Amino acid sequence: MAQVELKGVNKSFGNVKVIRDVALQIDDGEFVVFVGPSGCGKSTLLRLIAGLENLTSGEISIADRPVMDLPPSKRGIAMVFQSYALYPHMTVFHNMAFSLDLQGISKAEIHNRVEAAAKILQMEHLLDRRPAALSGGQRQRVAIGRAIVRNPDVFLFDEPLSNLDAALRHDTRVEISKLHNQLGATTIYVTHDQVEAMTLADKIVVLKDGEVMQVGAPMELFNYPANEFVAGFLGSPKMNFFDGVLTGGAGSNTGKFKGEGLTANGVRLVGDGKTEGAAIRLGIRPQHLVIDPDGQLQGTATLVENLGTETVVELVTESDVSFRFASPESLDITRGQTVSFSFDESNAHLF
Repeated sequence: MAQVELKGVNKSFGNVKVIRDVALQIDDGEFVVFVGPSGCGKSTLLRLIAGLENLTSGEISIADRPVMDLPPSKRGIAMVFQSYALYPHMTVFHNMAFSLDLQGISKAEIHNRVEAAAKILQMEHLLDRRPAALSGGQRQRVAIGRAIVRNPDVFLFDEPLSNLDAALRHDTRVEISKLHNQLGATTIYVTHDQVEAMTLADKIVVLKDGEVMQVGAPMELFNYPANEFVAGFLGSPKMNFFDGVLTGGAGSNTGKFKGEGLTANGVRLVGDGKTEGAAIRLGIRPQHLVIDPDGQLQGTATLVENLGTETVVELVTESDVSFRFASPESLDITRGQTVSFSFDESNAHLF
């Protein structure tokens, strides 16, 4: 079992606390993505699991074995970094074989492992090349192959696609997903890109300021965010928010909202302890707005982005509140045009 468990994990650098009481269980074979804005602690948390940073307090177990006192080489992990960190004077074969050679593994076994990894990554024809003769995507595959040959219990990826262009990022993301399905290994992946998180993960861990905001399946977090931060972070374009007050439903799972010229009833109420008259925010995803001449939400278009697969319109209300509308269709909307919208209250949230 390559289960990873964190209990009460804390990390401080001097007086600065960067990881705060993180408790998390990652099951055998799961693909888990740590996601959050820059500086939220996701890479630090990964480095704590890898043994590249020391815990301030707490426990980390890998395959039911405490690893706090073990060096990285003894933890059963293999890590792929944002920088490929390849040896420029070595061929692809020797880059992949180097760590195995240091372990004293026989040349025949090394050859078999490298050949097997190269076949999985479809790079058999690259084994005699040096890194300088490879593209960015090929170098990243070599770095992944170097991890595969170690047969680890857990794969750790630290923003491995950040140095690639958009098209190559998509292609490599697909390769990593296929690789996980093929190997079935426990994988922990760090990214700031919520698209990567949504498309790759079995389970997403959203972090902010070193704290876990929510853990769950991608669509669970998308449809039922636990707080305003998660709601605003996941989803592109970002969720729209409108300020108002709670006019009914305090103490229940649904509430009534009034504000910014909007009223809504029976909207999912997030969090406890809300009282009537309390300041709250109504959250509506741009994809959940519907053009409706009789709709209560009106805005003047300030920008229209035709992206091919969808059209994104930025608008502003009379009270100068900005919001976005997204549609999979090509729209006949021009800058300066006033548009009215309605929305399904069952898809909205109150924070």
